[in-house]
Amino acid sequence: MKLIKTTDATGHVLCHDLTQIIPGEYKGARFRKGHVVTEEDIPVLLSMGKENLYILEMDENMLHENDAADILREICQGDNISHGEVKEGKIELFADTDGVFMLDSERLKSINTIEDIMIATRKGGTSVRKGDKLAGTRVIPLVIDRTKLDLAKQLSGGIPLMKVLPYIMKKASIVTTGSEVFHGRIEDKFTPVLTEKLNAYGIEVIRHITTDDAIDNITEAITKAREGADIVLCTGGMSVDPDDNTPGAIKKSGAEIITYGAPVLPGAMILLGYYEDGVPVLGLPGCVMYAKATVFDLIMPRIAAGIRLRRADFISYGEGGLCLGCGKCTYPHCPFGK
Repeated sequence: MKLIKTTDATGHVLCHDLTQIIPGEYKGARFRKGHVVTEEDIPVLLSMGKENLYILEMDENMLHENDAADILREICQGDNISHGEVKEGKIELFADTDGVFMLDSERLKSINTIEDIMIATRKGGTSVRKGDKLAGTRVIPLVIDRTKLDLAKQLSGGIPLMKVLPYIMKKASIVTTGSEVFHGRIEDKFTPVLTEKLNAYGIEVIRHITTDDAIDNITEAITKAREGADIVLCTGGMSVDPDDNTPGAIKKSGAEIITYGAPVLPGAMILLGYYEDGVPVLGLPGCVMYAKATVFDLIMPRIAAGIRLRRADFISYGEGGLCLGCGKCTYPHCPFGK
């Protein structure tokens, strides 16, 4: 710290809060620690009785917290992301569109190892809405060595750490299997639930086909469902009973099976495949119909954004993939899938 005359303080950084008292009207911090004094501030400071000020001594190798936070913001901010104003050395970033929040976790970890630097984000790979807060950046001290920010930029590789991928899928087809539904013995309660879930991603159901349990009939229905659809979803017949033919029919329809099964509860019997043209096909277990949060809710944001999933993506859900079955479900504001 250094004590200087207030009249010479323009451009310097305050070391502590300065309180202003106006009898009967106001008492509070008029200038905050870290504030950079401007010419317009001088008369106000003098009126507060501040003839001298304690300021931080700066040189060309030091950065103010606001300037440093803005550099961290540049390191983070990718496509479809906006930011707020710098406030007390902190900047927050927000989604500009509905979509899936993508984050390079390894580069984030490497930058956060730098002393006096921090970037905090929401979980990557999750669904976001326009206006949702994505991240906040700041440095810990009021001023920081410039070389630390140079290292952060170097570790970023010149590519933003995060972006939001908008949902691109628009049309879906649903194939309902099961003789009990096909013959009208029970009501199909799965399709309305699935339609509502798809609508949340801006996806319209353009075709719904119901078939019995015969594998050839299911295969034919899937082939018909593919026409004009961005994604095909099959319900029913997904367990391991001898007459559960949906997985076999999906494979017979020409799909490359990425996974049949996942370390997630509820939703262990999920199936994902892709056709040669890139259209995904899902076989959905019954839990998607009655549970608020399942494996379907974990993977659908990325699928809706056009990301091709791998088996490794499902394996990664093993840690965090157990729904705790809370009395009042708060998903996605809970540990499930994280």
